[in-house]
Amino acid sequence: MGRNFPPHSIHRRQLLQGLCGGSLALFCPPLHATRPRLSSALLFGNARYPIAPLQNPVNDAHAMQRVLTRLGFATQIEVDANYTRMFDLLRAYLRRAESSDVRLVFFAGHGVQWRGRNYLIPIDANIRHETELIARSIDLDMIVDRLAALRKGVSIIIIDACRNNPFLPRRTRGPGNDALGHDQDGLAPMYAPGGTLIAFSTAPGAVAVDSPEGENSIYTALLVERLATPGLPVERLFKEVRAEVARRTGQRQVPWENSSLMGEFCFRQGADGTCG
Repeated sequence: MGRNFPPHSIHRRQLLQGLCGGSLALFCPPLHATRPRLSSALLFGNARYPIAPLQNPVNDAHAMQRVLTRLGFATQIEVDANYTRMFDLLRAYLRRAESSDVRLVFFAGHGVQWRGRNYLIPIDANIRHETELIARSIDLDMIVDRLAALRKGVSIIIIDACRNNPFLPRRTRGPGNDALGHDQDGLAPMYAPGGTLIAFSTAPGAVAVDSPEGENSIYTALLVERLATPGLPVERLFKEVRAEVARRTGQRQVPWENSSLMGEFCFRQGADGTCG
């Protein structure tokens, strides 16, 4: 008692072995014990737009919530969210996401691009000009940047959007004007910072299909089917979904991802506790 150890002079393992011998052994954890992986998710399903309402997003968000909950995620879901609600929930989630090892944001609804940036549309968006996107919708690049700033764990952003673009005026693209996003369909490609995977239901600049004949979009339905597959690496998971969506839509919709994940990650580990 009273003996001081210089903080960097003794390896943690040696220190624990010394302290946990004899009568103290019962009170010390195993040296190789690890805490459970902490996973959290925020999910949006926006369908009840005043113009161009959608059928699938609410069901898509609920389907994702059910499977993620079974996989041990702490989930929060919001459907038909207005701008204020989306902004407040995202701000609160991004603030507390630092305590999660795995973070996931899911959005189903309308999304548009403008000048190379992507925006998620709340149900109360009343956008009369492209410049109003900044104040009346959610900047997807901001979400990616905030998650990347955490610099640990895994961040996954899944966007099942781009059914169409009814919010911005259509204009004829002229020479030298093709860098402007106001006349482009779909979403712009995005760079995934380290430790991040960004997944879109369709390729950059392309339009996804709503599925009026089913409860869920074809993309989310296939994703939900595979999320709980034991030992399936996440990149392989999205590759399988991409191939099947392309096959079922006759190549009209081809999902796209950008990943900078380090090492293997599975939503559910294999029977031997491994991934891959």
